[in-house]
Amino acid sequence: MVNPRQAQELLTAVTYVGGRGRGRRLMALFACMYYAALRPGETVALRKDDCHLPATGWGRLLVDVSRPEVNTQWTDTGDAHEERGLKHRGRDDVRPVPIPPTLVKILRRHIAEFGVGSDGRIFRSERGGVVASTAYTEVWQEARKLALTPSQVASPLARRPYDLRHAAVSLWLNAGVSAPDVAERAGHSVDVLLRVYAKCLDGQQEIANRRIDDALVA
Repeated sequence: MVNPRQAQELLTAVTYVGGRGRGRRLMALFACMYYAALRPGETVALRKDDCHLPATGWGRLLVDVSRPEVNTQWTDTGDAHEERGLKHRGRDDVRPVPIPPTLVKILRRHIAEFGVGSDGRIFRSERGGVVASTAYTEVWQEARKLALTPSQVASPLARRPYDLRHAAVSLWLNAGVSAPDVAERAGHSVDVLLRVYAKCLDGQQEIANRRIDDALVA
């Protein structure tokens, strides 16, 4: 998993990808995956009314719907994105996610620059539609080439946008946030959280080794 410095460099690199502001339109989308551990489907469905974005301090997202990309044959409307309730939760459940000041500022800037859709959605394609996974994945792959070394690009490091969510959850756990609190923010059970999402951040092994050394000589 990417560490915080690498994540910041990747987000910056995204803004340099593509013409007509293509990457700039998507930077905040990736930032939601990293700083709030949102799933891609939750991110593309995010509305302005779901966001508490104060001028200073921490904010909050109220996540209540997801728009995952699905086969058009299996939707009622024929759209590539189907609106669903949250994963592992009831249809009417809402998941509050505290967000750090960094993400608050990113979202405020994004809304000021690009506005919101007629339905309040924050992230839209250039034509106003739902952002397709192929579009943001293509931008992400280009950003990796700009931000990472050739050996890192060839490695699994942040290979998919979804890996930003993995990195966020791993960062919270490694920072000492309790597993139940992390699970609540990420929208998972504690069992699934520890089994699937507790990945190792790039460089975290060295930190763990130092902690073990310090404990052995204490």
